[in-house]
Amino acid sequence: MLDPDHPIAKLLREDRRYTFDAYVFVFEALRYAQEELGMGSDVASEGEVEGGEAESEEGKASPRHLTGQELCEAIRQYALEQYGLMAKCVLNQWGVQKTGDFGEIVFNLIHIGEMRKTPHDRREDFDDVFDFEAGLTGKFRITLPE
Repeated sequence: MLDPDHPIAKLLREDRRYTFDAYVFVFEALRYAQEELGMGSDVASEGEVEGGEAESEEGKASPRHLTGQELCEAIRQYALEQYGLMAKCVLNQWGVQKTGDFGEIVFNLIHIGEMRKTPHDRREDFDDVFDFEAGLTGKFRITLPE
């Protein structure tokens, strides 16, 4: 159970557009992007990273950063891997209707200190990255045996 004093619990009370699952999914997709897809670039200055870490040459953790567009693509791939043909339906159920909603979620998390950003990151970086219908259902084809 989520501690009612946790910043995300407070956020969920103040902004009811997205469910807790949507926030968790964004964190999971970020991890997926960095660990499974190898996405993200090293960030020179600590405190300017959206989230996650990568191993540096010296064995020390160094920040890894994804752009809004990269995170949206990772989210798309992760959603398809996790939910298949139901991906769009699941995301819609959580309040997510378009890629801009991921920007809202990320910037909500930045606002409460659960994610960070670089000076170059903007909420608008998440707008219209892909069309939900085409990006989440377009590759699926049901074919009947002959």
